[in-house]
Amino acid sequence: MIDETAGPEQERFLLVSASTAGAPAATRVRVWRKLRSLGALYLQQSVCLLPDRAPVRRQVQRLVASVRKDGGTARSLTVDIADTVEYAELVAEFNAARDIEYAEVVERAPELLAELEMETARGRATYAEVEESEADLERFEKWLAKISARDHFAAPGGQAAREAVERCRAALAAFEDAALAAEAGPAHAPDAPERDLPASARLRAVD
Repeated sequence: MIDETAGPEQERFLLVSASTAGAPAATRVRVWRKLRSLGALYLQQSVCLLPDRAPVRRQVQRLVASVRKDGGTARSLTVDIADTVEYAELVAEFNAARDIEYAEVVERAPELLAELEMETARGRATYAEVEESEADLERFEKWLAKISARDHFAAPGGQAAREAVERCRAALAAFEDAALAAEAGPAHAPDAPERDLPASARLRAVD
């Protein structure tokens, strides 16, 4: 996400190099996973860029120390990109990488919507199905949160991904209401005291 404390000037970057030669095999995977989770932009093998922001810098410093401790070599340098065109191109590359990830969320979200529609059509709006769909929605939300955390320059694809997850959230809320109506039966008439409770709370009350 964008650092709201950053001024209008171009940000500096961390140029990170890490070689795990001489380190345990597990170190290579750990380094790759960590840099990927931070949203690193690779310039070449073992060399990448990250925005020089305090939270990122702290994690990079810990990673560099860890690689060295394991017997590898690592270094982090702070660099300025003086050329505004080059800077814009780098930001565009960061955003392109995030947009690919956001597009996967948009592509996968309809699967949950279709599942909810199918279960509703089959008359299978039950509490068990609600719980299963809640788990699916939670995975989407965690997935989106991870992408957003490494979306350093507000990639344009983020809006569509957030809207896709919101559609899933709204569809699940409607599915909960259908499950409540199916499982509560006539005992819960429309004027029952719990009518103003959220669907999830009403389901717990029925259960």
